[in-house]
Amino acid sequence: MAADRDVTEFNAPHLARFADLLRQAEASGRLQQLVLVAYQGGVPDIDELGANLQRVMVRPVVLRDQPHLSFLLRFPTKDITKNLSVPDALALLAAWFAHGAFRNAHLHTPTEEVQLAFSKKGKASVRVGKPSNAEATRSARALESAAPGTPAAVAAPTPLTSGHNRDKHRFLDPSRPFLHELGVTDARGQVLPTMSRKWKQINKFIEVFAAALARSPLGQSPRDQEPIHVVDFGSGKGYLTFAIHDWLRHTMQRDAHVTGVELRDELVQLCQRVIGKLKLEGMDYEQGDVRDYHPAALNVMIALHACDVATDYAIHLGIRARADIIMCSPCCHKQIRPQLLSPSPLRPILQHGIHLGQEAEMLTDGLRALLLEAAGYDTQVFEFISLEHTNKNKMILAVKRAKATSSEEVVRQIRDIKAFYGIQEQCLEQLLRADGLLPA
Repeated sequence: MAADRDVTEFNAPHLARFADLLRQAEASGRLQQLVLVAYQGGVPDIDELGANLQRVMVRPVVLRDQPHLSFLLRFPTKDITKNLSVPDALALLAAWFAHGAFRNAHLHTPTEEVQLAFSKKGKASVRVGKPSNAEATRSARALESAAPGTPAAVAAPTPLTSGHNRDKHRFLDPSRPFLHELGVTDARGQVLPTMSRKWKQINKFIEVFAAALARSPLGQSPRDQEPIHVVDFGSGKGYLTFAIHDWLRHTMQRDAHVTGVELRDELVQLCQRVIGKLKLEGMDYEQGDVRDYHPAALNVMIALHACDVATDYAIHLGIRARADIIMCSPCCHKQIRPQLLSPSPLRPILQHGIHLGQEAEMLTDGLRALLLEAAGYDTQVFEFISLEHTNKNKMILAVKRAKATSSEEVVRQIRDIKAFYGIQEQCLEQLLRADGLLPA
């Protein structure tokens, strides 16, 4: 009995984390499919339906204009479909997980795959990785190939998203008032043709942020009930600033305070007027510079297209404030380029100015990512949809680790890279060392 109690206590945080990720994926519209396999038996409601349950596939659907979750239970000789309201479905799944009814559960979203697994001793673990669409593809084909009249074909309701309307799925509702005030939509909530590219960019940004939030400590119980303080530096006209505020407070129902920080006074005044007109709570716009701005609280630091070392100052501010999420889209890479030596094997390549510029950009952002790793963040560098009036589309995304890890190896890698290219100074490293935030 004591051993069972120990396993239950061990499993509790893992089950809570998986349940939170599932709930957030459904609430934000990112849930594609949940697949449960290796049924262990012992659940009366399932056992009554038949023997040898092979798997359960759960997907979002709309019934009578209300979101539901559709359960497809696959047996060797039949399929059974049950549709439940979202609260009832999540409660049922939580009961199944607590019972250990399935050895494995796979949560699929556009940006990641989350696996809940139970060991032979019944201990749970949760792993988050890159998306694998093989299972989703097999499941979709199984539904499509079901002959007319079979349970799968008869009971399958209209999904929220499908291969034909996937492009129409958005994280934001185009009828939201801020979009009209910023000139993205017309008075009827229709996206203006001239703003279709911007509309796509806004939604892509929220998609990336939603995935980061789910992985971060802010998205894990019990911290998922804490206020979220977001600061967006160089926020411009506020498309993304207003979007993240609306998504957090309206869609996710989180207690969030979002601040836009912008140098240009005319844009600050414009956004302040929109905030006042819409009477938005938990949002403000201020004039300021990342180099001397000191927020009272900071959980999420955003700096898109901060020029040259302004990106380093923004990252440094995020690290110093112990931000849970840091999102940067670097612009210009002037500091490193004049310092670069051309190592002998690379001289024929780097004699071309365009290659030298690309090398400087790669090294600058690569060192920034390594410095974030050394400071305790899991970091990704990837292509992002280019924002209006620029072809810069790289993003550095950093999510703070729940537990501190040794950074000695990363610091050694930084030192070796600098020595190889003859780099003497890097702004972010200097700022971190000055504050004692980087090991010697």
